Amino acid sequence: MRRAEFAQSSAHAVELLSHAAVHHLAGVTEAGEPVLKTVHGVVVDGWLCFHAAPAGEKTSLLRRPVVVGVEEVVAQVPSYFTDPERACPATTLYRAAQTHGVLEPIDEPTHKARVLQALMEKLQPEGGHRPLTAEDPLYAPAVRGLLIAGLRLDHVTRKDKLAQNKRPAEVLRLVEALWRRGAPGDARAIGFVLAANVQTPTPSFLAAPSGFALHPHPGHGWAEQVVELLRGTYWNDVFTDDDVRRAHEGSAAWVGATDREGRLVASARAVSDGGKHAWVYDVVVAPELRGRGLGRALCGLLLDHPAVRRCRRVWLGTRDAQRLYASFGFVPRSALPPRPYATTEMVLLRGPVG
Repeated sequence: MRRAEFAQSSAHAVELLSHAAVHHLAGVTEAGEPVLKTVHGVVVDGWLCFHAAPAGEKTSLLRRPVVVGVEEVVAQVPSYFTDPERACPATTLYRAAQTHGVLEPIDEPTHKARVLQALMEKLQPEGGHRPLTAEDPLYAPAVRGLLIAGLRLDHVTRKDKLAQNKRPAEVLRLVEALWRRGAPGDARAIGFVLAANVQTPTPSFLAAPSGFALHPHPGHGWAEQVVELLRGTYWNDVFTDDDVRRAHEGSAAWVGATDREGRLVASARAVSDGGKHAWVYDVVVAPELRGRGLGRALCGLLLDHPAVRRCRRVWLGTRDAQRLYASFGFVPRSALPPRPYATTEMVLLRGPVG
């Protein structure tokens, strides 16, 4: 592996270690007994650290070589994706990372407090507590009494199984099968697989105008970028930036298009119950890029998204894009046949009326 590739791999491993919900700590005691523990770890100042009681099984690993590992299942791949009869092709796509070194106690109070505060920020990001410092009388006894242990991130490795051993045509078939299945997490899995196999031809459902790429799942940094794209749109006049951000993060389907620099230039989302109804919202293309077919490509991808494609009714509202949506089969609500019973639409308002 070239030096630049190794540095990138190490950085990706640290990222996975940083975001993992839990970590698996393994080692052998001085008496030769194996120990395997699950801990809440956090990366601080180039260390992977965790907290524990000052006495217990974890303390038997102090100042001894240990391994810490994390893993994330990306998708379960059934055998029939590639063979109608043989069970052998069944597999699991995953991402994993490890680090190894000597587990050291961290005794310096300020460093201990930084670890504990980082743990709170990771496990309770909404806040709701007084920040942890070593000098604060509220926390000083706990900082002194807790064991904080860690190992330097000098030896980190990452192992991803994302179909890298497959030929491009095989990867393409896998991605198309994941899209057809549409299980929870499959849209996200497609992004990982394609990123790990850059020689794979673009799947037909991700076909985009030249110079752009479609994505079936939100990427890193999209939340802030979509707020910028939607700022000033007429249908968001009564909503704050935080409203818009949370709406996208809570949507069943969120697709986007990026330019060659990876900048989000178009976005669309849908709220869905997966069976009866879906509602399309916030279809937007950067003003300077309109008229290039991005909106049409994005809408096609959203309507084919697993969270939307199975719904019997797909709804949206627009005041200026009727022609675009009509080309996908949308009709005005007034064109629907009358129902045999009368209903009254009602709304609960929790904010300004636009």
